[in-house]
Amino acid sequence: MSFIDTIFETLRALGDQPSIVEIHGAARKTTSARELLELQSHVRGYLELLGVKPGDRVALFAPNSARWAACDLAILGHGGIVVPLYARQDPDELAVMTRDCAPALVIAATEALAEGLMKSWPEHCPVAVFDDVFATTPSSAGRHDRSPEEAVTLIYTSGTSGTPKGVITTRQNVDFMIPQTVSSLAEIKGDRRGADAVFHYLPFCFAGSRIMLWTQLYRGNPLMVSTDLTDLVRELGTAAPHYYLNVPALLERVKNGVYGKLRERGGLVLTMYSKGLAGAQAIARGDAGLKDRLWAKVAAKLVFPKIKAQIGANLEFLICGSAPLNPDTQRWFELIGIPVYQIYGLTETTAIVTIDRPEKAVPGRVGPAIPGCEIKITGEGELLIRGPNIFPGYWNKPAETAEALVDGWLHTGDQADLDADGNLRIIGRVKNILVPESGHNVAPEPIEQLLLGHLPAAEQAVLIGHARPYLTVIVTGPVDEAAIEAAIEQVNAEVPHYRKIRKHLHVAEPLTIESGLLTANQKLRRRAIEAHFRPLLDQLYEAS
Repeated sequence: MSFIDTIFETLRALGDQPSIVEIHGAARKTTSARELLELQSHVRGYLELLGVKPGDRVALFAPNSARWAACDLAILGHGGIVVPLYARQDPDELAVMTRDCAPALVIAATEALAEGLMKSWPEHCPVAVFDDVFATTPSSAGRHDRSPEEAVTLIYTSGTSGTPKGVITTRQNVDFMIPQTVSSLAEIKGDRRGADAVFHYLPFCFAGSRIMLWTQLYRGNPLMVSTDLTDLVRELGTAAPHYYLNVPALLERVKNGVYGKLRERGGLVLTMYSKGLAGAQAIARGDAGLKDRLWAKVAAKLVFPKIKAQIGANLEFLICGSAPLNPDTQRWFELIGIPVYQIYGLTETTAIVTIDRPEKAVPGRVGPAIPGCEIKITGEGELLIRGPNIFPGYWNKPAETAEALVDGWLHTGDQADLDADGNLRIIGRVKNILVPESGHNVAPEPIEQLLLGHLPAAEQAVLIGHARPYLTVIVTGPVDEAAIEAAIEQVNAEVPHYRKIRKHLHVAEPLTIESGLLTANQKLRRRAIEAHFRPLLDQLYEAS
């Protein structure tokens, strides 16, 4: 059976048991498996009413909800290709995507979302809103029999370095991947299908989020869904999850938030935390003295458990993907009793290439390749991947497809290395390499991570220096100049001369998705950032 068949059969078997649980502040709204199937039948009826055919693209433009999942299932069952769109993305950028994929229909959550898209896309196809779609007479038609090679979804890349490209994902890509995620979850905490409390806040339009949704539906486990990202702390308290999927930015905020509260409180608790953390780090390095061990033991008993309880008393582990996680942050979570397992993957790899293994996770590395997937590093340090998870190509972009796929290997554009146990480390993007006038190649990501490690109050750090006399850095967030200068001094003491930072530009307001300087999953849009701040950067260099 295909993953689509398995999901539908699992939902039928679950009946009145919960499938999607929306978290609304302190309240839960549960949609049972039976209700989810009923909802998707209304969507299926609407697709039939409009004459949508198997193979047609149908764009889904909405925030996460049970209705989102119902639309996704209906389009899959109908034989359509789901094109998920980010509800908070700029309408002009979305118009580029919809023009490219030429959908037969767009389903939007609200009139406001629909109107914004239609305004930016005057030649638009039919655009329907949830209320009309779900009011349609339900369909009783059976599922479309889709071949393994057929596309099931078209997901647009985040566009960090140019125009977004539509990544085709086939049924056989997902048929391969879902059993991998199910077995990995079982390896971490045992096979507890139906009993895991799983929370999800990342938009379903991302490949990793979609795999999380399908994985839980496939294994018959309810998925708790965030409905308001501005109320995430309260939602997490309501959900009380065992685990959830993260991006590094959130974990950094959690860690920095804990330190900020302790610093405000001061006194003995701050002393125990600071000395206990330093002691634990000394133990990890292998150079701990008696006092280090004593403070680490005191903090482990009196401080760290209380921090864990505040973050999530029921948390058993966290999953992190999308970008490299600072090794110190991964160690910090493990120290307070919440192991973090990293996943590495791309939209082009059906979201996953490597997964950390329990008891074998190495901070700074993202685990070994999943079974059936091959990886190798070129002489230039670029990561190549081959396996059943590799996409067949970009939508309507044969030249870009030919550049990415060579002799069956996906050229990721990521600079990486492998340790003796096969654990992968992502250094940065090959295209992000900075070459100052000295001629040295400098990967910005490791230096940015190092700086943020010494500057916990900062929001972002963006290294600048390509074709410039030396390196500078843009620092955002509520930090003072003295702290930035002290952090840069610490970084410079740890790196060779050609990686030293000479100057900085402090910007109080953080970079945001809305400003166009971050992608939808909070990655830096480096070209846009440098262009946006070029006048200030030019002044900085001219003042040398």
